[in-house]
Amino acid sequence: MTTPPDEGLLFDVAAPPTPVERLLLLADLYVQHNDMLDRLLRARSMPSEPTAHGGSAQRLATATRTAVKAVTDERLIGSNDLSDAVLRLQQIAFLSSASADQQLPMARTLTALAPEAAMGCADALAFEIRHRRGNTSEAPDHPLTSTQRDALWEIGCGNVVATNSQGRQYVHYRDERVLIGTVRELEADGLAERVPKSAPSAYIGGLPRDRVRLTTAGAAALAAKISRPPTARTPRTAPASVPAATTASTRTR
Repeated sequence: MTTPPDEGLLFDVAAPPTPVERLLLLADLYVQHNDMLDRLLRARSMPSEPTAHGGSAQRLATATRTAVKAVTDERLIGSNDLSDAVLRLQQIAFLSSASADQQLPMARTLTALAPEAAMGCADALAFEIRHRRGNTSEAPDHPLTSTQRDALWEIGCGNVVATNSQGRQYVHYRDERVLIGTVRELEADGLAERVPKSAPSAYIGGLPRDRVRLTTAGAAALAAKISRPPTARTPRTAPASVPAATTASTRTR
């Protein structure tokens, strides 16, 4: 019996995400979870039991512990920045698990910083890998400009939403400036996507907004581009308001 040639395979199996990509995708999962809690908090009648979010919180705790193992399996011993980032992830896993038994306001507070914790760990891990092993990653399918990289970072942290008003589109961001044109570029390249009405309204009684999220391809592109020294980023020390307040926006017709 002869072995069929590779050309005979019916499909290609996608490569599993790298540890850095896994952390970026974990951040996105927490963004989705927090959006769900925010929408429930904005609803006129909130559920009295934590069952609405408990399952999601426990799944995220498990995913976070899996991500921690993926990082520690890299055996990058001796990096204080990476050790601190892993410690924050372990805390997030504990807080996420604990939030499953809490009422909505407290549950939302406990996972408020989870997206940025996962993003920060991804940054620290990417820096250590490149510092010790050199740039061993393959060239990304979608090379990024610095503006696109910063926009994907903001998106990964859960800081970007889009709205429509009187025929105009607006994009709202938190830290790094994100333009609607940049969002459109990322969407056209399949690196980001807008999920209609998935983000909470800006105020009670307002309309839900469109969350701008990383795609799997966007996580891969960003993973290949980040690796600045972790000290170059200043992490927040206080939870975002619930839901997070928008600090700036841009618009276009």
